[in-house]
Amino acid sequence: MAAARSSRSTGGSGPVRRAARAVGHAVRMPFTSAARGVRKATHAHGAGESGLGKLIELHAVNGAGDVMITVALASTVFFSVPTDEARGRVALYLAVTMAPFTLLAPVIGPLLDRLPHGRRAAMAGAMFARALLALILSGAVVTGSLELYPAALGVLVASKAYGVVRSAVVPRLLPPRFSLVKANSRVTLGGLLATGVAAPIGAGLHMLGVRWPLYGAFVIFVAGTLLSISLPRKVDSARGEDRALLAADEDHLRGSLTRNPTKKARRPGLRTVGPAVTHALGANAALRCLSGFLIFFLAFLLREHPLTGQSAAVSLGLVGVSAGAGNAIGTAFGAWLKARAPEVIIVTVVAGVLGMAITAAVFFGAVLVACLAAVAGFSQALAKLSLDALIQRDVPETVRTSAFARSETLLQMAWVVGGAIGIALPLNGVLGLSVGAAIVATGWLTTAKGLLSAARHGGAPRPRVA
Repeated sequence: MAAARSSRSTGGSGPVRRAARAVGHAVRMPFTSAARGVRKATHAHGAGESGLGKLIELHAVNGAGDVMITVALASTVFFSVPTDEARGRVALYLAVTMAPFTLLAPVIGPLLDRLPHGRRAAMAGAMFARALLALILSGAVVTGSLELYPAALGVLVASKAYGVVRSAVVPRLLPPRFSLVKANSRVTLGGLLATGVAAPIGAGLHMLGVRWPLYGAFVIFVAGTLLSISLPRKVDSARGEDRALLAADEDHLRGSLTRNPTKKARRPGLRTVGPAVTHALGANAALRCLSGFLIFFLAFLLREHPLTGQSAAVSLGLVGVSAGAGNAIGTAFGAWLKARAPEVIIVTVVAGVLGMAITAAVFFGAVLVACLAAVAGFSQALAKLSLDALIQRDVPETVRTSAFARSETLLQMAWVVGGAIGIALPLNGVLGLSVGAAIVATGWLTTAKGLLSAARHGGAPRPRVA
């Protein structure tokens, strides 16, 4: 009898187990199929073997975590109070976070530059720091305590530190026959796509409570910490590298001023490899400054004076989607344009933004504001990829990773300056976009001639390194 009952029990449970496995497989299949599709895309064309695929995935995790924190902070600092009070809160946020960051930013690049053997640890540390800070912010956003601001500053510094190290890591993970501009295009596009996916998820979590996007950020950044550690060991290799300076080394200057042919530059800087890189950096700084300016200025302008026929939320969403779409399209175009003269690309896209900014200022309106956001996003992506190409072409390999760290730090500082200008201006659309046009005009007029001259000469010869 007992054996019969056991047999019946076993026989009955077999179909149940099979049905449970089938249901579980059906539930998991969309997620596992999506994961396999993402892994196949990120690891294509040798990116999996070189380790670039893991870096693309890590940058996607970074973008998703950052947007979760952005959703939580924006709802607390910006959307939860009237416009006048929000301007005061954001001004305080800028004063407590951006101002110290402006002082810290010049230190980030050189400090990380001294840790070439700890790049994986540096990225993991930046991820884990943001995971802990997300938990601190989860309490601060509810109580509105002052600890919100130093925690937000910590998130900002950790995010920028990650960005500097990531720029220095890319050259170490290039697959065979892969250009640096194509690699950076893939990494950036991965981050943009992840941001686009995570933003609505963060908004949905926010509906459950203001803390929930920060809990999501905690989980994402913990995963990023583990993924950082799993990067290939060659990320930490500093073989053949040196530190790049924005100004020429004194020994190099003495060697160039004397007629001693045996004198060599021990540490070539960006200015020692010709004007193309420094002019391209100046043009990119203008576009990055415009980006920070538009984010803060349009956020308040459209909240107080929405686009015609639209609510404030829809107006902000329209401009944000336009900028994101433009940036994604510009990034996707990067690989297609990699064979063209990068100097000409930079001059062209900055001129396009300048023309669009002037047009939007003169004929201020909903369509033109959205077009300006799209053109600015498109141009910023292409100009940054072209700057990457110039660094690859003109900066010696021994200091190339260091040059990426220095240039990225300067571009982040330009964004901070633009944001400060945007928060300080009166909420007048024509005036604001005129100031934006002036920012771009300054960058274009001071760099266009030098970039076109460098394009005609085909780039500067690379100096020898002792």
